[in-house]
Order: sequence, then structure tokens, then C-alpha cells
Amino acid sequence: MTLDVALRHSFGAFSLDIAFVAPPGITVLFGRSGSGKTTIVNAVAGLVRPSAGRIALDGRPLTDAEAGVFLPPHRRRIGYVFQEGRLFPHLTVRRNLLYGSWFAPRGAKREDFGRIVEMLGIGPLLGRRPGALSGGEKSRVALGRALLSAPQLLLADEPLAALDAARKAEILPYFERLRDELAIPILYVSHAASEVARLATTVVALEAGRVIAQGPAAEVLGDPTVLPAGAREAGAVLTARVVRHHADGLSELDAGGCALFLPWIDRAPGAAIRVRIAAHDVLLARAWPEGLSALNILPGTVAEIRAGEGPGAMVALDTPAGRLLARITRRSAEALGLAPGAAVHAVVKSVAVAPADVGAAG
Repeated sequence: MTLDVALRHSFGAFSLDIAFVAPPGITVLFGRSGSGKTTIVNAVAGLVRPSAGRIALDGRPLTDAEAGVFLPPHRRRIGYVFQEGRLFPHLTVRRNLLYGSWFAPRGAKREDFGRIVEMLGIGPLLGRRPGALSGGEKSRVALGRALLSAPQLLLADEPLAALDAARKAEILPYFERLRDELAIPILYVSHAASEVARLATTVVALEAGRVIAQGPAAEVLGDPTVLPAGAREAGAVLTARVVRHHADGLSELDAGGCALFLPWIDRAPGAAIRVRIAAHDVLLARAWPEGLSALNILPGTVAEIRAGEGPGAMVALDTPAGRLLARITRRSAEALGLAPGAAVHAVVKSVAVAPADVGAAG
């Protein structure tokens, strides 16, 4: 099942003119506040009627301005998860979940209640009321309620934005599981690069109401033009395989034939994972560096250099492990004589990669 979106809409001084396709898996709308992410999601949900365009789910038009089609929200077969759980405080978790199933169309293929409860790990919560739940638990229950409405599409508008780091770490694996086990598209809004790197099957990068890049997460996040050269959240995504765990607390990975050592990763040997490497955690050297404490050294070739408005520059380099980004100063780039095609070595500190930057490959 695929979601096709092409729409134009204006309000005040802001104009939106975008087109993209969301296949099964998680398509992340990624961009800064004010780039149009929530407007797009609300247009897909039927909460905003766009000035022009067409939105179709598996060929079924939800909105077609030219043909005069605009299905009301309750006829779109869409589940919507907001930043806040929006659970009914007077109902138990079980009854909140069942409320979602009441909206499933007659004859629609429904998700099994027990499977959803098991997938989201909310069995022990069924008898509680929302006031007794943590933020992460509320988010999981809201997800379950949306899934039990038998949606053909799931929308999630920055569902982790209101959670602290610990609660985010708790719920991210559940979104990974939804991505890998459900056969429906999930349209997910985020401005957090680490979430995008970990979850996205497809990334649609937005800026001022326009699509500036779209494609697989590794391709889009590895594009130095997507984020400014000085952006601290810039980073690339590598796919690796867990080789072994060492007694000193490090896990050894194989990334395109290159060994990577990271703090212990809770995955069995052989598991495929994604690793986000932040651009500000990558050092560059022209010769193979010696006498360093860093364990991870990847040979590569400069693909592109993009200078920022300040003193910074973003260097994209291709390595056997995949595309990496390095944020350095323009002075350093000049001193090293960096240019497209130049051979370099990327140095990555093991401890610089946080647990939140590691997830299932999908």
C-alpha cells in the first residue's frame, strides 16, 4: 500500500508546494519548525483542505481538488497519533484500546488485540488508567488504539517530542517493530535527526514548504546540502552487522568490511543495525593517523565540500562502510588541501556514538 501526495496550499505569508510518495514502512517528514510538516499530515488526515492537489492511498483518492473529492476524516481509514496521547482519563487502558476498534469499518481486516498488546508491551498496563502511566506508556497505548482502528495508514506527528530522553529510548524500539512488521505506510513527523536516522525507511526533507530531498535515510542524511554546514544535528547513517561482544564492554561491528567498535550494543551477533555518526564527531586526516586513542579509522574519498556562512564546512566522504559527513572548519579543509577526489581517513571515537543513535536496520 502506497500514499501519493501532491498538494499546494497557502495561508498568510506561507505557501506549501510539495509532492512525494510514501511506501510501506516509515516515511519521515523531516525539517525545522515552520517547514510545513504538520500541515501536510493534517491535509492527509482531512483536517486541512488544501487549495489544490491530490492525495491518494493505494490509488483511492482522499483529496482531489480538481475532481472535487474531499473525504471527511472518519472515512479515510487513517490512524493518527499526536504529541500527547489524548487518552480518555476515565477509561482503563483496555477500554481505551477497545475504543479504537469501535471505529474499524465493518468487514475490515482488524489487527488482533493480543498481537497489538504483545507488540507494544502493554499487557501489564491493561487495568490501569492513563493517570497512572508514564509518558512512554501513554504513547504506546495511543499507538495501540490507533492500530486497532484497522487503519490503512498511520500518521504520527512528532509523537516523541514531549518525552524525555529515557522515555524516547523506551518507545523507539516499538516504532522500529511497527516499521518492520506492519504492511501499511506510516507518515512520521520529526525535526530530530537521530529519530530520522533510526526509524526512516524513506525521508522527505522539507524547507520553507518545499521538498529539498527525498529517498532512503542513508542517502538523504548523507547529503551535505540537506542541513546547514554548521548544524550540530547533521550526521550520516551506516548499516552494519554485529560481529561479537568483547569483555571490555565494546561491541565489534562489520560495516562494509570495516571494523567499528562501539559501546556495548544489545543485539545478538549477526544482527543488522543502523548507526548514526554525527558529523561533529568525525575527524579527518590525510595520512593514516597513529598514536591516537580513537579505535575507528575508516579510509575514504572526499565526495563534496559545502562551506557554511560561518567558519564551518561540511565534508561528505565515501567510505567502504558508506557515506559519512564531517563538520570541520574551512581553515582545516584548506590546510589539509581537501577537494573532491582527495583520499582521507575518517576518525570516529567509539564513545561518541550514543545508544539512541543505534537501532534495528529494518
